[in-house]
Amino acid sequence: MTPEIVLVGADGCKAGWIAVLHEPGSTPRDASPAPSVDVFPTFAALLAAIPDDAIVAVDMPIGLPEFSQKGGRGPEALVRPLLGARQSSVFSIPSRAALYADTCGFTTIEAWYAAHRSASEVARTTSDPPRGVSIQTFGIFSKIREIDALLIAQPELRGRVFESHPEVAFCRLNGDQAMLLPKKIKGSVNPAGMAERKALLCRHGYEMDFLDQPPPRGAAADDFLDAAAMALIAGRIASGKAKPFPDPPLADGFGIPVAIWA
Repeated sequence: MTPEIVLVGADGCKAGWIAVLHEPGSTPRDASPAPSVDVFPTFAALLAAIPDDAIVAVDMPIGLPEFSQKGGRGPEALVRPLLGARQSSVFSIPSRAALYADTCGFTTIEAWYAAHRSASEVARTTSDPPRGVSIQTFGIFSKIREIDALLIAQPELRGRVFESHPEVAFCRLNGDQAMLLPKKIKGSVNPAGMAERKALLCRHGYEMDFLDQPPPRGAAADDFLDAAAMALIAGRIASGKAKPFPDPPLADGFGIPVAIWA
């Protein structure tokens, strides 16, 4: 049975956050109400648009280390072996100090790269072995900070907002078998990999017409599929079927749980 609460799957996107919502009392296959998809400019705006008891699974690191070690915070090392060729999609998160090294808005590309260098310098002094910050990771720093700030200021959210990861989600939904094909190849969407994931999501109740619709403006097609997978993980969390990696979760310096749920 589906819990009588709103279930939300969220992923960062160019316009902010894409979210797939399952209304209470429904499954993805039910015609009334059907899942919906929308884009929100901030994570706070997403939370403001849903009930206070909604469960959110989001593809974004939650819980930050004060000191970064090889392999990540803990969850990363546990889920990578599950993913085979897809394990490169799980990357390690630098220290909280590195994430907050430069929080200014960037009006020029030069300022953006300067901030990246600054964050990398801090990351190297707060990691063992010393390690900088990849461009890919730096690109989501502002979104990681969005959630981090909310969970610090509003501890009650820690029981409603959970970190997940798309490839871990697809693996768990696929009977603990990793996806065979990549979602992207050299930065471009791989149609065969997308089709593989859509077929899996349909086996878990989605209609293909829903998944085939163009994503909302400001979000990419792969962001949409990832959010749809996250919504299924929110359902697994609400029903007690999801597993945290590690189990039990760790906690960061602010007491925020640190685990990837799927």
